[in-house]
Amino acid sequence: MSNGDAHDPSDPHIPVLLRPLLAQVAPVAGTWLDGTFGAGGYTRGLLDAGADRVIAVDRDPLAFELAGAWASQFGERLVMQPGVFSDLDEYASDLDGIVLDLGVSSMQLDLAERGFSFMKDGPLDMRMSQDGESAADIVNTATEAQIADILFHYGEERASRRIARAIVKSREQEPITTTLRLAEIVESCLPRAKPGQSHPATRSFQALRIAVNNEYGELYEGLMAAERALKPGGQLAVVTFHSVEDRMVKRFLTARAGQTGRANRYAPEVEQDAPRFTLTSRKAIGPDDEELAANPRSRSAKLRVARRTDAPAGRIEPADIGMPQLREARS
Repeated sequence: MSNGDAHDPSDPHIPVLLRPLLAQVAPVAGTWLDGTFGAGGYTRGLLDAGADRVIAVDRDPLAFELAGAWASQFGERLVMQPGVFSDLDEYASDLDGIVLDLGVSSMQLDLAERGFSFMKDGPLDMRMSQDGESAADIVNTATEAQIADILFHYGEERASRRIARAIVKSREQEPITTTLRLAEIVESCLPRAKPGQSHPATRSFQALRIAVNNEYGELYEGLMAAERALKPGGQLAVVTFHSVEDRMVKRFLTARAGQTGRANRYAPEVEQDAPRFTLTSRKAIGPDDEELAANPRSRSAKLRVARRTDAPAGRIEPADIGMPQLREARS
């Protein structure tokens, strides 16, 4: 998947960090679940590496339509499961491994009619599941405060209030229904990007996409579902593309591995639950020079891997893993 940058649709889909992921979880065997199937890169990688079966989950019906050309070669080893990865423990249990590749998929960016990319004109949609509230619904009906809240907390956009004010002013003249119009509104509020910098609308489009698809809520629930679904010794591998996602995954795994520690050395010892995971690597794994040369979109990707223990699954609060919380919930 990608952090949201557009790319040349003639380029083949390249699964980010697949090589180090397979090296970290080797030997691959048993039943795995790919919670973010997309173009199928991780699923095929797991099957080729020796997985007996992969359950491929995706909320986007298009993902399974596009897989029809190659999926049959794996026969019963590949099970395609429509749905969201927050429900993954409803699809399977006693799993040997789970892979989550967060963000928007390349095939979604490539299709202008899906409304994910600010580089192509299309309807302002951004719905991965192709149903429910769209980005156009949010920018045309949310209050100025709600829009600013989304842009700041989900996109880390420092000019969130200025952009929200411009969106509300523009929609009073005419509803905002296309990606390029929204991108132009955002650009008008920010300095021109310098060479090598990301497009000025990147953060705003990311924030709206996350809001439309409840991506942080999905990640929070999906991590706990993975804890419930993995067998003792089962492995969880998560690829993130921006700092908020990586922070949530890091804090979850650190807390569930019992490595949160004390706030300071004078604080009293707090009784820790038995660790639910052990960390395969304390630091996130990024792309090497070879991958960066072959796939520049991997530059912001980080991989974290942990192994499930035999301790009973539990629950952790969203605030404990740094999940962004909107101040004003939308009705």
